[in-house]
Amino acid sequence: MFTELNSILNASPDSITQGEFILISDRHSDASFLIHHFLSFYLRARCKVCFLGLVQSFNHYHAVSQRLGVSLLQAREKGQLVFLEGLSESLSVLIPQESSTGSQALDFLRNPAVGLKSLYEFVRSSLNGSDGAEEWGPPVLLVDDLSVLQSLGVSVGAVLDFSHYCRAAVCSQLKGNVVMLTRCDGREEEDDGDDEGSERLLKGLTHQCSLTLHVQGLPTGYCRDIHGQVEVCWRRRHDVGQYTLKKLFQYKVHDKGASFFAPGTSSAVL
Repeated sequence: MFTELNSILNASPDSITQGEFILISDRHSDASFLIHHFLSFYLRARCKVCFLGLVQSFNHYHAVSQRLGVSLLQAREKGQLVFLEGLSESLSVLIPQESSTGSQALDFLRNPAVGLKSLYEFVRSSLNGSDGAEEWGPPVLLVDDLSVLQSLGVSVGAVLDFSHYCRAAVCSQLKGNVVMLTRCDGREEEDDGDDEGSERLLKGLTHQCSLTLHVQGLPTGYCRDIHGQVEVCWRRRHDVGQYTLKKLFQYKVHDKGASFFAPGTSSAVL
């Protein structure tokens, strides 16, 4: 958990905002450090967390979280964390074993055209109600990363439907939060006219979310002391329209966290 980022977002594990859909994206950079931040943040806030880890193993996320002072192993044993390991689950679907007891969440791998209903049902059942002796706070869904589904043959429309239903179930019905990461390859204009491009996915997700954090490299190129910049955009709906506030911060990632520096630009639009 990065305390400087908490200050920027005006957030604290002791008092979290409910009903938020947070979108993390990156271009020519790696925004995965923000997934680790929100994972440790919500576990510290005692939220019930469903984490769809589609790109790394549980051991990888556990090792990083330990450096941030959180044990995923303990959270999973207590029932606070439900973790779907996409790598191993994919193998159990594509190369089924007689003794396999894996979930059906990734059934779409057999036929991407069927959509992501099974994955949505996994999320909903994981966050509905309490299955242990302890009572947890608001439910949270984390996805790392959503664009992997697109690379596995799922259409952009199906991915956007999945995010829409997750937002309706988690944010609206359960009063929890959703955090999703997606990646953009290449420049913005490269996907123009491509209905299945990463830019269409990013634009669709942006329309759904209330907060975006977009990570990108420095326009001046490599710098040893600064790893990149993060554009933070708050979106709030009012009676007269939507209010948008953007701020740009530079950052540096280190072993036990990240440092954020004063914003380069700030703008507000109504």
